[in-house]
Amino acid sequence: MEIDDLTPAERRVWRAFAKGTEVDFRDGSDDWGPERTVRATVLRALLLNGPQEQGETAALKIRGARITGALELRYATVDSVVHLTHCRFDEAPDLIGARLRYVSMRDSDMPALSVTRARIDGSLRLTRCRFAGPVRLDGAQIAGALFLEEAEATDADTDRPALHLHQVVVDDDLCARGLRARGLIRLDGATVAGSLDLEDAELSNPDANVLEADALEVGANLLGRRLSTRGRIDLRGARIPGRVDLLHARLSNPGGTALRASSCVIGELWLRRGPRVEGMLNLRRAEINQLSLEPEMLPDQVRLLDLTYTFLTPHVPAEDRLPMLERDGQGFDPHAYEQLTAAYRRTGDDQSARVVQLAKQRRRRSTLPWHGRLWGHLQDAAVGYGFRPLRAAVWLLSLLAVGSIAYAGHRPPPLKADEAPEFNPVFYTLDLLLPVISFGQEGAFAPRGWYQTLSYVLVVTGWILATTVVAGVTRTVSRQ
Repeated sequence: MEIDDLTPAERRVWRAFAKGTEVDFRDGSDDWGPERTVRATVLRALLLNGPQEQGETAALKIRGARITGALELRYATVDSVVHLTHCRFDEAPDLIGARLRYVSMRDSDMPALSVTRARIDGSLRLTRCRFAGPVRLDGAQIAGALFLEEAEATDADTDRPALHLHQVVVDDDLCARGLRARGLIRLDGATVAGSLDLEDAELSNPDANVLEADALEVGANLLGRRLSTRGRIDLRGARIPGRVDLLHARLSNPGGTALRASSCVIGELWLRRGPRVEGMLNLRRAEINQLSLEPEMLPDQVRLLDLTYTFLTPHVPAEDRLPMLERDGQGFDPHAYEQLTAAYRRTGDDQSARVVQLAKQRRRRSTLPWHGRLWGHLQDAAVGYGFRPLRAAVWLLSLLAVGSIAYAGHRPPPLKADEAPEFNPVFYTLDLLLPVISFGQEGAFAPRGWYQTLSYVLVVTGWILATTVVAGVTRTVSRQ
């Protein structure tokens, strides 16, 4: 391309390229006339075979230009730095498969963008860009960081993803703080060596996936403070060794799943200080070192099957945590109760651990046949399944008092008057209540009528108490 074929605006860009100086077309107006217009074919010619000047580093640096035509660099190798900021593109740039050094298009307007399978040796900066169509970065390899802060992706066709980031490899951070996106964001199979920052982002794709990140790998943290989503976040199989920070987040997908983090491996999951999650929370088969979860944020439906965690914060009474286990619509899951019990024991709160274990037995009772439920009710009333051992003492003392008073006022006649020991109503009642110990009273006297019925009740009750106490002690010893 000859310089004589260029417009005055294009000549400014052509002359500045060799020295890497910036051309700023901004004049404070909204007029995108010919004095600010540059053809994409001119930019392509510069980037592929532009003039060089000895001792200078060539670079394309433009601000505030209107770029007409399609900037087509498909599978091209570009050694120059590219700065096309505050620009307006009439057609979507095509960088598919290109090899680039550094690209900045911040504060620009584009119909769409294609960077599929491109390789960028530095960073890709799309800060505050506005996209009217899909942004394709799938399979791209970025040696630096990917910047999407305060970008807007508002594709009118909500049936296709707004941001294609699947299988992208970012060797630094993926910064998307304040991102505004309407439609699906695909991050499945992506690898981010640093952190994925979605703080203050607003993502919307109602009644469908808003963030699809299956098998996502993040080297540090997923930051989502004050994140607002309308749709389903899917992190199934993600590996995030740092923290998933959802403090003050607003997650909403009524009638569906708001957050799915099943089969994930996460260092810390923070879900606190925000409004109640609208939609299901699915943490099935996840492995989380520290689960920081406020009961007030839990939705009506949770899935916790095979969830494992080491620490659970904040520390609240067991009664506030138990509804979480009861909202799992998949039925009785003993593993969930054991996890919660272990979390309380690690903090030294044995009382709360016993409350959880008692709730586990009561929940299990509802799954048994009628005779099992009956026996369970007896154990619960007697000694709280072994977790309320003082109840047995209260029952025994109460029955001992009833029996002693009854038989003190109406002594049963002896079977053999000349061989019977002196009658003692207290030890006689103890003989009836305690099936193992004998004080020689029960076999020497024979009550009649109502008092005989009372003796039968005391004998049966004594056996039930003894059996439940033994069962409770056995359960306690096995826990130890």
